Amino acid sequence: MASIDPEVALAYKFPEVSFAYDERDVALYALGVGACGTDAVDDKELHFVHHIDGQRHIKALPTFVSLFPLKNSNGRGIVNVPGIHFDESLLLHGQQYIEIYKPIPSCATVVNKVKVAGLHDKGKATILEIETTTHLKDSGEVLCMNRSTIFLRGAGGFSDSSRPYSYTTYPANQISRISIPDSAPSAVYEDPIQQSQAFLYRLSGDYNPLHSDPMIAQVAGFTRPILHGLCTLGFAARAVIKSFGNGDPAAVQNIFGRFLLHVYPGETLVTEMWLDGQRVLYQTKVKERNRAVLSGYVLLKHRPSSL
Repeated sequence: MASIDPEVALAYKFPEVSFAYDERDVALYALGVGACGTDAVDDKELHFVHHIDGQRHIKALPTFVSLFPLKNSNGRGIVNVPGIHFDESLLLHGQQYIEIYKPIPSCATVVNKVKVAGLHDKGKATILEIETTTHLKDSGEVLCMNRSTIFLRGAGGFSDSSRPYSYTTYPANQISRISIPDSAPSAVYEDPIQQSQAFLYRLSGDYNPLHSDPMIAQVAGFTRPILHGLCTLGFAARAVIKSFGNGDPAAVQNIFGRFLLHVYPGETLVTEMWLDGQRVLYQTKVKERNRAVLSGYVLLKHRPSSL
């Protein structure tokens, strides 16, 4: 039985979680989101998986940090919040917003600090926003922030419908509005998804069986296991970095993605991109079905001087 008690949820103090990662984790994630998948010697991606040109460390993709909130979850990407009870099978990951405050080291010990950043009664559903800020353990420096927007279907209606409950901790204009242009894109990047992609990506820590177990996928209404939404986001961000950042992950400041539709391993992702000042608007489609599956933007630290 779904139930929402906002006072209990907002009063809860999440435990801080400390964890370490190393270059193996960084490289495994990069492979999980398609780095060097079509060209093993790609000079804009090889540094994500291999030490080249004398570099002491491989480089971390900025979306590597999207894995950090998993350390506070139950291993299936679901964070337990007292006062919020729902049917896990009706959960949808709607959006992901990431802020990068400094280059992501390829090995570190970090600490997650978590809070409820938003809670909204939408009648038939509740929107829950979980914010995870990650600090370097030794220095205390803030490394990044993830905000996950979760739709809890069937869990709404916990407040007066004439004045539905809505709580948020961040300014409404923090995330830029997205309007996909009608004009031809500035760049287009195509990526084949391997049949084994979800199995490879799940090794980075997201063990939700929806992405691996055929029976569970069918119960959820899919013909077979689907790709992780955050994996698709990793593919799209890679396309932007390669197309507008010359393969340099340090070029990225913020990332936003809105999940629109599922992706099946074995399909082809086509990411269309439009340069808008320092922002790159993008829309990712599945080529075989000609359906948009993800849209959003990547905010770069500087406007690219040339494509």
